[in-house]
Amino acid sequence: MADNDPKPGGSDKRKQSLYFPEIMLQEIKDEAARLDRSLSWVVQRAWKMARLEIKKIPSVNEVDEEDGD
Repeated sequence: MADNDPKPGGSDKRKQSLYFPEIMLQEIKDEAARLDRSLSWVVQRAWKMARLEIKKIPSVNEVDEEDGD
């Protein structure tokens, strides 16, 4: 397995840049401080909590197909 391959069942520690609006980033920082957790932990936890709802959002292709009817 290469060093940059995700570890099966483990934690993939590759770095990724994410860009947030300033207000949203400040809210995440405030919550991280309140929870005494890292920004990364807060974003990962938010994703885990929201991913099923996000999967319900139609893809761009699905939206385009509906407009073509």
